[in-house]
Amino acid sequence: MSLEAVASVVGRWQSEGQKVVLTNGVFDILHVGHVAVLETAAAQGDKLVVAVNADASVKRLGKGDARPYNHEEDRAQMLAALRCVDAVVLFAQDTPLKVVQALQPDVLVKGGDYDPQVTDPTDAKYIVGSAEVRASGGSVVAVPLVPGRSTTTLVERIQGQA
Repeated sequence: MSLEAVASVVGRWQSEGQKVVLTNGVFDILHVGHVAVLETAAAQGDKLVVAVNADASVKRLGKGDARPYNHEEDRAQMLAALRCVDAVVLFAQDTPLKVVQALQPDVLVKGGDYDPQVTDPTDAKYIVGSAEVRASGGSVVAVPLVPGRSTTTLVERIQGQA
C-alpha cells in the first residue's frame, strides 16, 4: 500500500481507539528472529504496521553489493502474509522518518540493537522517529533480539562461512 493509503487506514484505526504500532527494517530473508520481533511488536498494541526499506534504500545502507536478496515487493508480500502484521508500507528514503511523521504511531518499536534512551540522532543506537513519536504522546520500545538469528548469520551459514 502507498504511504497515503496506510496513513488513511491508520487514522481510521486510531479514531476507533485502536493503538497502532510501527516497526521498520529490511526483512531481506525472513527468519525466526524477524518473526519474534514482529510478534513482540504486535503485542504492544492493537494493529502492527511494518515499514520496509525499498531496494534502493537497502543498497544505500551498505549491507553489501548483493543485497537485497529478495525484491522489495516480495519482502512486503511475505510480511503482509504474517498473522501479526496488519499493514505494510515501502519507503525509499534512508530512514523511516517520513513514514513515522505520516502515520503518527502510538508506539514505535525497534529491535534490541537500538536503544530508546538514546536521544542523539548521530548515535548508531538512536531510533529514528523516536523524538516525533514521544512529542505526540506515544512511546518507543526496543524488543530483545533472538541470539544468533540474523540475516547476516544465516547468509554466512548458507555460504559455509559459519
